[in-house]
Amino acid sequence: MSIFKNLFRSRDKPQNHYYGSPFLFGGTAAGKAVNERTALSVTTVYACVRVLAEALAGLPIHVYQYKSDGSKERVFTHPLYILLHDSPNAEMTSFVWRETLMSHLLIYGNAYSQIIRDGRGYPIGLYPLLPSNMTVERDKCSGELVYTYNSEKGQVKLQRGNVLHIPGLGFDGIVGYSPIAIAKQAIGTALAVEEYGAAFFANGANPGGVLEFPNTVKDVQRVKDSWNAGYQGSGKSHKIAILEEGAKFSAISISPEQAQFLETRKFSTNEICRLFKVPPHMVGDLERATFSNIEHQSIRMKSKLDCRVIKSAF
Repeated sequence: MSIFKNLFRSRDKPQNHYYGSPFLFGGTAAGKAVNERTALSVTTVYACVRVLAEALAGLPIHVYQYKSDGSKERVFTHPLYILLHDSPNAEMTSFVWRETLMSHLLIYGNAYSQIIRDGRGYPIGLYPLLPSNMTVERDKCSGELVYTYNSEKGQVKLQRGNVLHIPGLGFDGIVGYSPIAIAKQAIGTALAVEEYGAAFFANGANPGGVLEFPNTVKDVQRVKDSWNAGYQGSGKSHKIAILEEGAKFSAISISPEQAQFLETRKFSTNEICRLFKVPPHMVGDLERATFSNIEHQSIRMKSKLDCRVIKSAF
């Protein structure tokens, strides 16, 4: 008897990727903190998320009903058709709702929507929930999954039947892990490269150097402020520097070519595209694009867009 009892026991409580997961948002070796907001400031990340979210939201969505002979037919009068195809709630169209869920899935690794039901239990509304405010636990008594949402009014516990949960890739099949958190080192490098490029031009394309004086300088801060005011900034580059009191300028920073600045930016673009499985030409990288490979990559991309069947929650 104990054998069958252990056989049908519920699995351990799933770990949400914000609590206990080895893949967390935060600092990177490049010195940049990566989270869902800073990651979107990288143009390649934003472009990949937008391409996939808009492509999925633009796909046709239908409701099918199985007939007695085993075949199926499209149903246009079913209440779910109005929710999924037209408007899931009073504030969103179906396109915006699916685009939002897909962006949540790509950034957080999970997409949640609360199912609003009428007195008879029929769904009448679908409202997206922020994955960063959601935790998933298993009830100790019943073994059922319980979703706890941290709203502005406090914690709200939602039963499994009232939550549409679409998980991404994960280790337990219940809660997905954030692609941004998994690849935060690559995204952190892209952020650091962008900041370096901005600082490079902010300093007049001459990142730094040393002013040498033959004698002791009494007011070092005044000399520094005077130099920065006259020559710092991209609008003041290539100006003729006037050195006083026998001063000598010596550059100490390496050039962008030596640091392979442009190559690093290109590599970061390919790394992020590889993370989201988006062909580089779809985010504007046409360096190695030809008419033939773009056509086949676009066909392959279209065939791999998967519109998940949503039925278990309803």
